[in-house]
This record gives sequence, structure tokens and C-alpha cells, in this order.
Amino acid sequence: MSAPLLDTLTAEVTRGVCRLMLARGFAPVAELILPTGRRLDVAALGDSGELVAVEVKISVEDFRQDAKWPEYLEFCDRFYFAVPETFPQELLPGDQGLIVADRFGGAVRRESPSVRMATARRKAMMLRFARAAADRLQRMRDPDFV
Repeated sequence: MSAPLLDTLTAEVTRGVCRLMLARGFAPVAELILPTGRRLDVAALGDSGELVAVEVKISVEDFRQDAKWPEYLEFCDRFYFAVPETFPQELLPGDQGLIVADRFGGAVRRESPSVRMATARRKAMMLRFARAAADRLQRMRDPDFV
């Protein structure tokens, strides 16, 4: 697949994940920067303060070249891989959640185990999430601001 097709597929899976999270009562933010500087594909915040992390993988090569995803586990209560229907799902770790998504929505194929974050880390992540969401909303309202 060429780079533009991969970018489009990533955007479609991300959109489907965000729609799924909304349907499940979570507020999603795509591309949340973690304190480590890494970028989480989708973070979703629930009413109870539960933070879900989703890593989008669109190809076998994409998954095999990624050694950083375990670093995301300490910044969430639940972790999922999200893939298109054509992805060979048996390659993904069986101890993490699994979402299959396209541009219209997604479905959880395997629930993620819940591991509660430490209170201080939860507070820091909720602040990071809120600031990122507010910043994006304001930039949409006023795109000419420098």
C-alpha cells in the first residue's frame, strides 16, 4: 500500500474508534501527547474518570515495527489495539483489548483488562486530556490565532 492509502486507512480506523468510544459513553481525543512525548492514537475519558487508550495498527508491518506500545500501558486503565477487518488479528497480543473499526464505527472483539492507574497519574492524565481537548476546540473556533 502506498503512503496516502495508509494515511487514509489510519484516519478511517481512528474515526471508527472515536465513534465507538462516543457510543460507549466516552469522550475521545485523537493523538494525545503523553508525558513521555509519545503520541497515543486515541485516548477516551469516561464519566468515572476511566481512561482508555487505543493504538491503531493498519498493517502487519506497522505492528511489527512498533516496540513502543507497551509504554502506553502505564497511562491508561484499559488498552486496546484497533485494526481494520482485514488485519490478521491473531498477531496481536491476546492479553490486550481488540477493536475492529472502519470509517463508520467499530466493535470490541476482545475486552481489555482493567488496571487502575495511580491517583496522581490519573489526575495528571485528566489535566493533559482536558487541556488538549480545550486547546483543539479553541483553535477550531479561532484558526487565525497564532
